[in-house]
Amino acid sequence: MDKRSTPLDSNWLRAHPLPDPANDVDKNERGRVLVIGGSKLVPGGIALTAEAALRAGAGKVQVATVNSAALLLGMTLPEIAVIALDETTDGELIASSNLSNLLASCDAVVAGPAMSNVEAARALVEVLVAAANSSKSPPVMVLDASALLALPQFADRLRKLACPLILTPHLGELAALLECDSSEARCPSAVSRAASRFGATVVSKGPTSFVATADGEHFAYPGGGVGLATSGSGDVLAGLVGGLAARGAPAVEALLWSIWLHGEAGRRCAEKIGPLGYLARELLAEVPLLMRGV
Repeated sequence: MDKRSTPLDSNWLRAHPLPDPANDVDKNERGRVLVIGGSKLVPGGIALTAEAALRAGAGKVQVATVNSAALLLGMTLPEIAVIALDETTDGELIASSNLSNLLASCDAVVAGPAMSNVEAARALVEVLVAAANSSKSPPVMVLDASALLALPQFADRLRKLACPLILTPHLGELAALLECDSSEARCPSAVSRAASRFGATVVSKGPTSFVATADGEHFAYPGGGVGLATSGSGDVLAGLVGGLAARGAPAVEALLWSIWLHGEAGRRCAEKIGPLGYLARELLAEVPLLMRGV
């Protein structure tokens, strides 16, 4: 662990408790999340992000995804609202300025999960940045997966965003953010460079996950088991971040709590099922119990 890093452990968690909703609030007051992503190639991945936001305690989740997957997604997760977006001939969503209206009625937006085309993601980021800049109260913005690969050209604009920005790259995506090779991105200081470049709170996901803020804070969580290196795992983490941010947790705390919940859910699955072979969707049911136990 880097000597500069604050350890992400139970002591830190107890010192930074999650906000608890009052008993008389409705679903909107518990937090509203908008998830944007998905593709014909990965039609179900976005369901992991949406369910993770609900498991984290958000009261209302809407998903904007490709038209070809929308109906099935809504039947798979009857707890969510689904907005069908136009798509390209190869099944990638087409971002529309109409998304601005959806952003106005959410507390956190998670964009990028289960997209498989960088150009489509770049168009989506363009719409989101424009919408955030024109909003009087923009939501917390969580960017993941393909959306991250589109970000280098937006660095100057992202640093000026009025809303909190959270980036959730794995090693390859961090290297793309910094336009460097993977060996350079492995250095714990790389996440601090990304946080400064984009004015964001950033995690570098791995066996030890490092988190840096634009203000120079640095954290480390060494609990990531190898079983978490599986398809859909990152989609779950992004949804947890969006759900906790929508509940009212500050951006840094939403990310750090999500990393711990994600890692500890993986530890429990490894104990119950085995260190390899558990599925990303099996992490989800562990989250409410973990939140209760701290």
